[in-house]
Amino acid sequence: MKQILVFVLFAGLLCWLMFSPIYKHVLIVRQAVLQQEVDYLLEVGASGAYGYISEEMQEQSRQRIARFGMRAENITFELSTTSGLTASNPNIPLIRGTGISLTMSYPYEGLFDIDRLIGLTPPLPDERIKAFGKKMSEYVP
Repeated sequence: MKQILVFVLFAGLLCWLMFSPIYKHVLIVRQAVLQQEVDYLLEVGASGAYGYISEEMQEQSRQRIARFGMRAENITFELSTTSGLTASNPNIPLIRGTGISLTMSYPYEGLFDIDRLIGLTPPLPDERIKAFGKKMSEYVP
């Protein structure tokens, strides 16, 4: 009986050790892709040519991220400004000096479920990977 228990515990630990680095790399890549996209959208949206991050820009961002194997419909965008104005209206671009904040998030999608084998509690299903950035608008009318 002891041998069976030791085998089960050892097999669980071995599985966790084998697959742990893989899903952690997936998490790191997803986080990096989100952060890269936040930086890109802020660079383009806060430039002197735009002064906003439109719904069309967000949709193009979703499509770029989907190429990395992430589900486009699960990506959420949260835009805010230091002036309280909307940052996604192309008809009213934000003038120079107005801060634009962008937060993108994506669900963990059960990446940490294997951690249950060693007794760790995975993140809740509604918890998300987040990337954040802030940049001042450079748009001059």
